[in-house]
Amino acid sequence: MTTTTLAVLVPLLPFLGAAAGLLLGRTAPGFVRPLAVLPTLAALALAAIVAVRQGGHAAIDSATELTPTGSVPVELALHIDGFAALVAVLVGFVATCVQIYSTGYLRDDPRYPSYAALVSLFTSAMLLVVYSGDLIVLLVGWEVMGICSYFLVGHYWETPEARAASMKAFLVTKLGDVPFLIGLFALATDAGSFRITTVLGTVASGGLHHPTLIALLLLAGVAGKSAQFPLHTWLPDAMAGPTPVSALIHAATMVAAGVYFVARLLPVFEASSAAMVVLAVMAAVTMAGSGLAALAQDDIKRVLAYSTIGQLGYMTGALAVGDRGAGVFHLLSHGAFKALLFLAAGVIIHASGTNSLAAMSRMGNLRARVPDAFWTMTVALLALAAIPPFSGFFSKESVLGAAEHAATEHTSHIPGAAGWIVLVAGLLTALLTAAYATRLWLLAFHGKGVEAPDHGRQPVAMNAVLWVLAVPSLALGGLAYRVLPDWFDGRDLTPTLTTSVLGTGVALVGGIVTYGAWRQTTALAARAPLGAVAAHPEGDAGLVEAEAIASHTPAYGDVASAPDPADPGRLLLGPLHRHAATGFHLDAVYGALFVRPVLAAAGLVRFLDREVVDTYVQGAGTLPRLLGAAVRRAQTGNLQTYVSALLAGTVVLTVAVLLVATGA
Repeated sequence: MTTTTLAVLVPLLPFLGAAAGLLLGRTAPGFVRPLAVLPTLAALALAAIVAVRQGGHAAIDSATELTPTGSVPVELALHIDGFAALVAVLVGFVATCVQIYSTGYLRDDPRYPSYAALVSLFTSAMLLVVYSGDLIVLLVGWEVMGICSYFLVGHYWETPEARAASMKAFLVTKLGDVPFLIGLFALATDAGSFRITTVLGTVASGGLHHPTLIALLLLAGVAGKSAQFPLHTWLPDAMAGPTPVSALIHAATMVAAGVYFVARLLPVFEASSAAMVVLAVMAAVTMAGSGLAALAQDDIKRVLAYSTIGQLGYMTGALAVGDRGAGVFHLLSHGAFKALLFLAAGVIIHASGTNSLAAMSRMGNLRARVPDAFWTMTVALLALAAIPPFSGFFSKESVLGAAEHAATEHTSHIPGAAGWIVLVAGLLTALLTAAYATRLWLLAFHGKGVEAPDHGRQPVAMNAVLWVLAVPSLALGGLAYRVLPDWFDGRDLTPTLTTSVLGTGVALVGGIVTYGAWRQTTALAARAPLGAVAAHPEGDAGLVEAEAIASHTPAYGDVASAPDPADPGRLLLGPLHRHAATGFHLDAVYGALFVRPVLAAAGLVRFLDREVVDTYVQGAGTLPRLLGAAVRRAQTGNLQTYVSALLAGTVVLTVAVLLVATGA
């Protein structure tokens, strides 16, 4: 079987699995789990074969015209280079792990058939984006992922949080997709084709007429899909969905699509120095802001959500300095350990039997209860904090090394300012990442919260997946940085001494300082009366309630639900904590600038429609109705009345004629 045929089957198999799962979900429920796992597993195997055959050599290209358009053609095209081959393996690997994990996590869920089918469709859409060689076909996968995220985030639609989160995710990403679509059409107009190879050829020959405008329009869609500032606010709220969905969205689909798109079309963005600076600033603000917000969250999944936003900022930062190899390297590394983090968090939630213990301040005695989650999450957190020799160290250092190179070695298409912006923000984020990773580990496994009822041992499938994901989280980086340059652009990914020392140093400082703050707050909490307002660092019950609503955790009305006073995040952030806990009030800003004016405009339109337009319409119908009523009264059905009226009319006409004749 040819490589092209295998590549076509990679996104097709999960799609067929999704269709079959939806059709047989009610009539043959015994087939649902095999249809969820086996097509995705087969797609992973085929993606691995395609990657081996591609081998980092010349890209595999194949195309057939879908239909004549009369202008810019739309083609069903494949473009598989080293980036696409490896990212497809990541997508298949994480999706397979999520499907296997979900068989245990959602084994009693009555909506599991539709859930499994949507996960398969989600996977198929992402694989279509990865392999597509035509921008319109890529757009199809891009939008299918958006609708899948809407349904999956809203899986628990009985809860208002899930309904609001799914709507928010859909609307915010669509807000970015509108300029993204315009940018795609503008790009195709300049290039004369939607084919990626043709577009890149046009860029290389200097054929783009509006590079800055096109790049900025495309970046709007990327910011929405990959949750970058200022369109990142949907991702923390999306934690209302099932935890395996969070793992899939954060590790291999949806948010990875925007980063991959920029890597795919990086020369388009490099054609505009202004766009590269904008990308660098967007990455820097995203990294630093998400790190501070993560340090203030109490919900474990929201901490991981802000962590994803920050790590995506590293990827876009690498792209902003023109090194897509480093960006995709971190994408691959991050996919493994972030999937592990979310699925381990799912084990913790599953063990408690409720989402309420997603609040780290209420966790207690979990290390002994979930040993598999403890050890594997420890590995993933070390990878997240970029501690050598874990995978995150090598991929994050490749990003920092690329930023240092761009800052010190000026090139024609990468502004030196972009390099310095990414480098400084990256080092600051390394400090914050280690701090919130340490805080999560301490509160989750060494906290003194209320111990939840023991709901028994977790299904084998869930724990097995954790150990499978722990392997690349531990070993991927040390092997990959030697091999990946042959698959990418050939640029060296070896960690440099300067950034390695700086990055690891600030990470260690962040972890040690957080541990010291935890020890101090723990000692203070031991001396203070548990549950007393005075024991709370801010001593404001109203503030605690507001922060609890913002973080989707119950406000404390008793000792059991009170935030843990031994939270080092409150001590480290000080007065900034209340702002960081709500994402620096960005949702409130959007509400004031956009939501309220739109609602006010909608109210005005409604008033004009009801009170003005409807009044004219009703008035226009009133006169004919009155005339009709008058005519209807004359139709009595009485023959004598009709004869009398006829005679009266005759008399009137006769008199009128006589008067006229006399007057004449």
